[in-house]
Amino acid sequence: MKLGMLTACLPELSLAEIAAWASEAGYEDLEVAAWPGTGGRDFEAAHLPVTGFGSREADETRALLQRHNLGISALAYYENNLHPDPERRSGIHTHLKAVVDAAAALEVPYVGTFVGRDWTRPVAANLDEAEKVFPELVDYAGERGVRIIIENCVMEGWHPDGYPGNLAYSPELWEWMFSLGLYLNWDPSHLTWIGIDPVTTIAPYADRIVHAQAKDLQILPGAVDHYGFFGKAVHREDPWDTGWWRYRVPGRGQVDWNAVVDALYENGFTGTLSVEHEDPVWSGTEGRVKTGLEIAHRTLRPLIIA
Repeated sequence: MKLGMLTACLPELSLAEIAAWASEAGYEDLEVAAWPGTGGRDFEAAHLPVTGFGSREADETRALLQRHNLGISALAYYENNLHPDPERRSGIHTHLKAVVDAAAALEVPYVGTFVGRDWTRPVAANLDEAEKVFPELVDYAGERGVRIIIENCVMEGWHPDGYPGNLAYSPELWEWMFSLGLYLNWDPSHLTWIGIDPVTTIAPYADRIVHAQAKDLQILPGAVDHYGFFGKAVHREDPWDTGWWRYRVPGRGQVDWNAVVDALYENGFTGTLSVEHEDPVWSGTEGRVKTGLEIAHRTLRPLIIA
């Protein structure tokens, strides 16, 4: 197992700047953000110019990572592949294929994304649509030696009423999406707030957990008793703000990282555990974000066998 980090939390820095810092901070791998640009939403970044990415760009990227003794665990483009706007959906698929092409050129085995959801239609209709959409994307990646991995984020902010916007949040849905040839980028933080013990989900799906993200979650005392499980309804100015929990860096929330890492090892996980920094306490400036990443490293590094 290696300890890595998702680069999206530092959108204003170049990949070269992030690689230099991450290596000094003790990280071993980068999960490289590959959106077409920054600013679409928080934690969205463009650290790899995948459009027109060829052998020269691949050689330069590999040389950069080698200079800093780093690997690339996956490329990251977490978007809504079932977007209700046909033009937007087509653009997402086109860019996802470009990310796959770049991964193939770099010999990176995984590209991370979301199943997503058309929030104007019920779940059953979305599952039917996904069964039409994803086989072609999975085949495109497979022909290039790349696997598509899905993060189990609820993406509640994508739905107008705060309901799940990414149909990959539970083991029931994982079993369905595995039948489409998809794999799992497993993140315990999302399981924690929807009432699932993350550790119990590792053993049954170990053969499909090929990459993992390290993000923590803090449940705010007493708040769920006021808002309920679904979160704020009357004064929800920010669609992502449920009002009763928030993301934290590993070690500052409820996730038992000792149990998580132990279960990953016990079940044969040999991939990268990649820190995904979305902690509002350690955000706002480059310095605070880097401090958050340092906290995460201090929490996880002692648990991972060198």
